[in-house]
Amino acid sequence: MTKETRLLRIAVLGCGPISQIAHFDACRKARNAELYAICDVAEDLLQKMARIHEPRATYRRLEELLADPLVEAVIIGTADQFHVPLARAVIAAGKHVLVEKPLGVTIEECEQLQVEVTARNLVFQIGNNRRFDPGIGFAKQFVDRELGELIAFRSWYCDSTLRYTMTDNLQPIVHTSASTRRPPGNPKADKRQYFMLTHGSHLVDTARFLAGEIIAVRARCLEKAGTFCWFVEADLASGALAHLELTVPVRGDFEEGFRIYGSQGSVQGRAFLPWFHKSSVVECFSEKNRRYERPLGEDAYTYKLQIESFADVVLHRATQVGAQVQDGVAAMRAMVAIARSAQSGEKVNLATVSGAV
Repeated sequence: MTKETRLLRIAVLGCGPISQIAHFDACRKARNAELYAICDVAEDLLQKMARIHEPRATYRRLEELLADPLVEAVIIGTADQFHVPLARAVIAAGKHVLVEKPLGVTIEECEQLQVEVTARNLVFQIGNNRRFDPGIGFAKQFVDRELGELIAFRSWYCDSTLRYTMTDNLQPIVHTSASTRRPPGNPKADKRQYFMLTHGSHLVDTARFLAGEIIAVRARCLEKAGTFCWFVEADLASGALAHLELTVPVRGDFEEGFRIYGSQGSVQGRAFLPWFHKSSVVECFSEKNRRYERPLGEDAYTYKLQIESFADVVLHRATQVGAQVQDGVAAMRAMVAIARSAQSGEKVNLATVSGAV
């Protein structure tokens, strides 16, 4: 690993599972960033993470972190309910932000955040790391350059009952603390909301990234044997048709994939759990030369790649590839619309929805 001369000084806010599993290590390995600081209210957890990852600074209070002039950007790796208020505080302090997905938990708070982000000349990115999967990036390039007119899009995301059997040996041992700050109540108790925010945010963002804006949805949701299954018929701004499926959990392997049909070609892809750091298997067929093409052997540490892209935007004004605040608002609207349609059985326009999932 070769580090660049100029490194973006990043602070990670929150020492919970996603920071321990992804962000600390990704910051340390990114070619153009450094893990400058860590912040958490739980002193025992903070010190344990500091011993492992060796940041230059540690903070227990957000105010102290934001007062440090050497902190250039902040990764927010906390519970979903804290994303928006913490992001507002960070941008008010003039720091760039990479916040975990989903952007927030209500449309209104996300829209207010969008207003504040738009008013400032800061880089704001959401942690939809699938955008940095090299296979999905290859598919995006093909869609933009060779697919022709989009006809139909289909995607699915099926988490597995065996997920942690498959991933526990890949991830570091996650440390916890009794002093960790948690949202009121138990956000995970409402499975429909929790699964939609946690997994649906991936499904919706990948669909928007590859197929464009979703303008209306008609959804059905079935709960049976501890599994939640959403089938979503979606209208796209392009006039193409789309179908999205979210099933959590399935009795079988984790499955995430997509099929895309256009006037000049087609795409099919299958993604893996991100902890394998393995590129999606993507094949693109071009009618022009009657051949399939697919990438192989790419760096697929998507959490590292998203930090590198984020740092390139901050340091070198590179083109933003990651999801931005407007993408987070649109994804929240899509998830709320899916929830409303599943309740009513009616088609729901994204422009008309409000509230939470």
